[in-house]
Amino acid sequence: MFRSQLPSVDAASVPADATLLDVREDDEWAAGHAEGALHIPMGEVVERIGEVPEGRVHVVCKAGGRSAQVTQYLIAQGVDAVNVDGGMLDWAASGRPVVMDGGAQGHVL
Repeated sequence: MFRSQLPSVDAASVPADATLLDVREDDEWAAGHAEGALHIPMGEVVERIGEVPEGRVHVVCKAGGRSAQVTQYLIAQGVDAVNVDGGMLDWAASGRPVVMDGGAQGHVL
């Protein structure tokens, strides 16, 4: 499946109640993430697939490349996955909150 054929949505259009799966590395997550997101680094998705919730999952990384790969994998496993185009960079640029653990203001690393 080519990236252009992947189901995708821009960051500003992700529903407020969406399940968001952040596949960035631990240091990127610690610097800032979307509140309520589930964190499974890209390299751990295969072994932690059981942690991915039922229903539609919006997959996000920094800019959209890693999340596109994970989205492709999840779809192949039967998950209703959607790539977040532009990733956390676009998430923050669109004015959506970026927090650190504990709720403090975060930033995209």
